[in-house]
Amino acid sequence: MDNTPLQPAEALAELGRIRLGETGLDAVLTQVAGLARRSVPGCDEVSVTLLRGESPTSVAYSSSLARQLDEWQYEQGRGPCLDASVSGDPLNLPDLATEDRWADWAARARAAGVGSSLSIGLPIQEAVVGTLNMYGARPGAFDADGIELAKTFAAYAAVALANAHLYESTATLAQQMQEAMANRAVIEQAKGIVMGERRCTSEEAFALLVKISQDTNRKVRDVAAALVEQATRPRR
Repeated sequence: MDNTPLQPAEALAELGRIRLGETGLDAVLTQVAGLARRSVPGCDEVSVTLLRGESPTSVAYSSSLARQLDEWQYEQGRGPCLDASVSGDPLNLPDLATEDRWADWAARARAAGVGSSLSIGLPIQEAVVGTLNMYGARPGAFDADGIELAKTFAAYAAVALANAHLYESTATLAQQMQEAMANRAVIEQAKGIVMGERRCTSEEAFALLVKISQDTNRKVRDVAAALVEQATRPRR
């Protein structure tokens, strides 16, 4: 991950140049994390948490330390990144030495060389929420200007995340529709074969396919495909 410092305006412009249609969700999140680390003053490590239902995951991180800081929270089922994911509110912990809400986690983070943290909620959709997590080596790493910049950056990041998630969901839906259409086509072919052989109606042909499916514990689509393959196989 590039560590070259970047001016906030340059970082936000770079974020706007991400081509969501050509970039997978994980790659988008990695770019978001990298730009945040390079542009927010006081930020030494950064990660992005996604929370799907009850399952949190660090999908992008600047180092193994950033991922570990998140995973310690996941193990305990509590921590600033999890609370910010659920509430959507920013959580600034200016001095982990005096932090008592998550004392165990704060102690482990201090031992790892972290003095402060900032978690900004990233609402994506109802089923998926997340946080942009920033960790500073010294206490008070994030001043008022830095926090405001982080909020602005997170707002841009949330839009990029939402669009990427929408693109991914739409692509998945399109694939499912293609598969459904292919299944429908082979079933219609099989029905035609049965109708021709048995001189029966479309409904009767489909009922026969369903019965074979139940008797053999196979999907109707697989039964239909086998029938079509058998019917189109060259005769010797």
